[in-house]
Amino acid sequence: MRATVIPAPEPVLLDVEGVTEQFPVRRVYCVGRNYADHAIEMGGDPTREPPFFFQKNADNIYNGEAFPYPPLSSSVHHEVELVVALSGGGTDIAVGDALSKIYGYAVGIDFTRRDLQDAAKKMSRPWEASKAFEKSAPVGALMPATKIGHPDAGAVWLDVNGARKQSGDLNQLIWKLPEIVAELSKLFVLAPGDVIMTGTPAGVGPVVRGDRIDCGIDGVGRLSLTVI
Repeated sequence: MRATVIPAPEPVLLDVEGVTEQFPVRRVYCVGRNYADHAIEMGGDPTREPPFFFQKNADNIYNGEAFPYPPLSSSVHHEVELVVALSGGGTDIAVGDALSKIYGYAVGIDFTRRDLQDAAKKMSRPWEASKAFEKSAPVGALMPATKIGHPDAGAVWLDVNGARKQSGDLNQLIWKLPEIVAELSKLFVLAPGDVIMTGTPAGVGPVVRGDRIDCGIDGVGRLSLTVI
């Protein structure tokens, strides 16, 4: 490696269940409104309209038991999601080849500064400040597809302080996992290390400091943390 004029950033690494090696994160893509009930609650069209994507920063992802409430917001919402980690990439990937590009899966949360996002929407401005802020994407340990296969069904849920807030099933995804990878590869050159957050079911809502969040996806894993 060539010398750098300032210290190189630390790599972003995710834990992998059952092994000491970790998964290096390259990019983070997110799918918007990919459950019909969530599309409705956000004022969108629940039909199969073309998918749309946005991004978080790689270093927004972390393995952690605490979520630091961000500044400049008074309405931060939880969004539990299936996380897809890629071991392969390319462009114009065929739907039939897409699953072969996936290393594994995890449970994650797309924390969102909803008040900042709503203001940006009204002014037709970008969402980065509402989505790509520090520690906005906690992710549990990855489960390799070689161990659990490629889930196409399974309960998706999130509790706040023991009360169920989000509940859905992977079979309710509007755009399925192979389609997400295929569509995304039309827009970007995908590569090993890319992570995709696949959308959230209805029930998103605010969190406050001190809240305990527990969430999970049947057959994939669980994630628990405290808002600090």
